[in-house]
This record gives sequence, structure tokens and C-alpha cells, in this order.
Amino acid sequence: MGIADRTIRLLVAAIIGVLAFAGVITGTWEIVLLVITGVFVLTSLVGFCPLYAIFGLNTCPRTTKHHN
Repeated sequence: MGIADRTIRLLVAAIIGVLAFAGVITGTWEIVLLVITGVFVLTSLVGFCPLYAIFGLNTCPRTTKHHN
């Protein structure tokens, strides 16, 4: 995962966390979004997203393979 991807995930996670803490998001949506927030934070910290691997996506410019 690239720096921009990781940063966006952390920002989205922070926004969801604030909304949940403020009581804007409640109930089932709160639980679902907090689980997604946890996944975003975890994948941002480790720099790996299993879904990206499954679908062959890569947002990190350092590891992008160039075809000659």
C-alpha cells in the first residue's frame, strides 16, 4: 500500500471514530463502520491489504513492476 492510500484510510478511520464517539452514528451502522475502521487502521499500520492481493492491486509505487 502506498503512502496516500494509508493516509486516506487513517483519515477515514479517524472521521468514523469521531462520528461514532459523538453519537452521530449509532446502532448497527456504528458497529459495521467501527469494524471497517479497525480494518482500515490495521491495514494502514501493516501496509498490506488482503483484498488488494486477491484482486492484484498495488498502490505502492516502489513495488510497481514495469514491463519492458
